[in-house]
Amino acid sequence: MRTIVSYINNLIFPLIPESRAFGFKRLMLRIAGAEIGANVKISSSCKIFGAGELVIGDNTWVGYQCTIVTSSRITIGKNVDIAPGVYIGTGTHVIDPASDHIAALDISRDVRIGDGCWICVNATILPGSEIGDKCVVAAAAVVGDKYHDEKVLIAGVPAKIIKHYD
Repeated sequence: MRTIVSYINNLIFPLIPESRAFGFKRLMLRIAGAEIGANVKISSSCKIFGAGELVIGDNTWVGYQCTIVTSSRITIGKNVDIAPGVYIGTGTHVIDPASDHIAALDISRDVRIGDGCWICVNATILPGSEIGDKCVVAAAAVVGDKYHDEKVLIAGVPAKIIKHYD
């Protein structure tokens, strides 16, 4: 994504009522280099940062005060509902006790959220996470660097599969 356009978007979006001007926000994100599907609705208080790739599928809702940080690739499927306060990020560090900073080398890992998912309030989606289609990520869950099957409820810190849906 083009970071200067993303910066401008983060200045302009808060001036727009939360649930209005979705077409304008889609246009501005496309200008920034994001691939935004049809009828995507992004709340004005959502912050999107980074120079990585962002793909959001058709008919997806991104709620109030969400934060999306991409240094590699974030793919959010179609028909996804993302509740308020969700964090999705791709950047992390190699842990190295011998380094001056224990959070040493910067690394990025892609994130993928499948079609039809519901990411509940204040959930955290960490780098390397892959969430299958039609999953529910429970409120305040912390989803780590692993694949989660489709049609499951993921909950907890760290998140694990709690229930399978048929």
